[in-house]
Amino acid sequence: MKERVKFLIRTYLWTVLVFIVAKLAFMFFCHEGNELSGIDIWQVISHGITLDLSTALYIVSLPFLLMMATLWISGRWVIHTLRVYFLVISFAFALAFVADSSLYPFWGFKLDASCLQYLETPTEAMASVTTGYIIWRFIVLLIATIIILIGYLDAVRKLRTVCEKSVGKKSAIYGTIVGILMIPLIVIGIRGGLDESTTNVGQVYFSQNQFLNHSAVNPVFNFFASFEKTATNDVTYHFMDDSESQRIVSELYNTQSIDCDTLLTTQTPNIILILLESCGGQFTEISGRTDVTPNLNRLAHEGIYFSNCYANSWRTDRGTVCTWSGYPSFPTMSVMKMPVKSNTVPNIARTLQQERGYETHYIYGGDINFTNMRSYLVAGGFQKLTWKKDYTVEEQNTAKWGVRDDITFETLRQLTTTMRQPFLIGYSTLSSHVPWDVPIQHFDDEVLNAFYYLDQCVGNFIEGLRKTDLWDHTLVVMLPDHGIVYNGLNESNPLLNHIPMIWVGGAVKEARQIDLVCNQTDLAATLLGQLGLNHDDYTFSRDVLSATYLHPFAIHTYDDGYTIIDSTSFVNYDFISDREVTSYGANKDLLMQRAKAILQAATKDLKER
Repeated sequence: MKERVKFLIRTYLWTVLVFIVAKLAFMFFCHEGNELSGIDIWQVISHGITLDLSTALYIVSLPFLLMMATLWISGRWVIHTLRVYFLVISFAFALAFVADSSLYPFWGFKLDASCLQYLETPTEAMASVTTGYIIWRFIVLLIATIIILIGYLDAVRKLRTVCEKSVGKKSAIYGTIVGILMIPLIVIGIRGGLDESTTNVGQVYFSQNQFLNHSAVNPVFNFFASFEKTATNDVTYHFMDDSESQRIVSELYNTQSIDCDTLLTTQTPNIILILLESCGGQFTEISGRTDVTPNLNRLAHEGIYFSNCYANSWRTDRGTVCTWSGYPSFPTMSVMKMPVKSNTVPNIARTLQQERGYETHYIYGGDINFTNMRSYLVAGGFQKLTWKKDYTVEEQNTAKWGVRDDITFETLRQLTTTMRQPFLIGYSTLSSHVPWDVPIQHFDDEVLNAFYYLDQCVGNFIEGLRKTDLWDHTLVVMLPDHGIVYNGLNESNPLLNHIPMIWVGGAVKEARQIDLVCNQTDLAATLLGQLGLNHDDYTFSRDVLSATYLHPFAIHTYDDGYTIIDSTSFVNYDFISDREVTSYGANKDLLMQRAKAILQAATKDLKER
């Protein structure tokens, strides 16, 4: 058993070493336009190692099972099987590495399953390169395959005499028990730990330099992970001619800010944007309740209150992109989970950083690798991230999802005193989420209790900020990432996605209530318009305060369906059953046409990014 374990360890370490060397080769061949320092190289390796370790466990899974089998069935068949297996693995690795480093200069993103579509038209694919280019890479492919294979065969050679000998029954039983006990450890290693998030590409992102992030990504893992995305997310909606769809969308989304109301006292305020986990209007005065979120209700009337705002989606990963990028949500696709796409959409943080020199920071008490959140935030312009792992072990365990809101609100408070001005701080709360584990007991209903706790955290933070010198030139924007199904509420009721959007702070000129129907995605254009910044890149975001805002409506997508609403009409449409679940109002047909045009144009835009 001892020699079998040594073989598995050798195989595993060799696989990890191959991945590290491949990273170095990638950086060497693809670094044009990017100056690399020794620190950069070290950070690429150290941040990428978690993905390498997980991927390597996949590779040794079959050898592990074969070693278990040899405890009961000896013979040379194992050696032959391993040789063939490692030949295939070596060639696959070499092919992935060569293809990755060859395609990256053209594509600008890591090897994924999308490259397979070019096999349908090999002539066109080859037309971009010379014969010499192909021959040189074929030679490199053979050399890399041989080098990788030699390392594996060396480990197999040391195992040959072991596998040909029979093992006593007692030793076989002992070895089998040890092997069974190792399986959970292998599974945990493959999924990347015991947290909610599993191993994903976004977890290795660490830099504002996308080339360094891409260098840290394991191309083998990225390739196979992209198959799931391709299988489940590659959805294109086609309801009409593209020209008609584009005509409708261009009328609905105008990127100009003209004759805007001026709501702020300055165009360079410090900005704190808080995404309130799940805090839909059903818990605020929008629904008539005044007891669950008294602080939010009060603040709504002290600042600027967008009383008819609607969430674009039903999940945090989607709602986050809608808010920061002014980019639409999709029924079956999560842009955040697609780093190749999410890295191309605009972001308020990047705009403020580039146009006004804002210092940027994001806070999240949970696992920031979940749903590729890290990738999205880093690529979007956030220079620093504070997340679960930056807290003590005790703090990390204060809630199921990570660090409790009162603790992360204190982090937010501290950042306001240390960051260079003007600053932008993004913050996602998390305690108002299943399992609703909060440290107070105000309501018997655990859901209401969690939102009351969130509201108390908000109130305490705002009142503390109000007492500082920062208050006079700070804008705090608060809105939920989405609503939730609760107490019988569902997509057929507009209240589900009706969310409060509140702007408060000393930078607010005067209290105002804006009753126009709008979307979560409209925050980007509206905010940038108030700051006097161009927002042409935010093609699906509207400045609600501009004279160009002529068609007030809001669209929301959920799993295989959408809702759309204006001041008189509402439609809930289900794609699976291909029918209107709920609809009313004189404009319902017009709204459906708009929704279809938006989905068609948005998926086309996403596909072309």
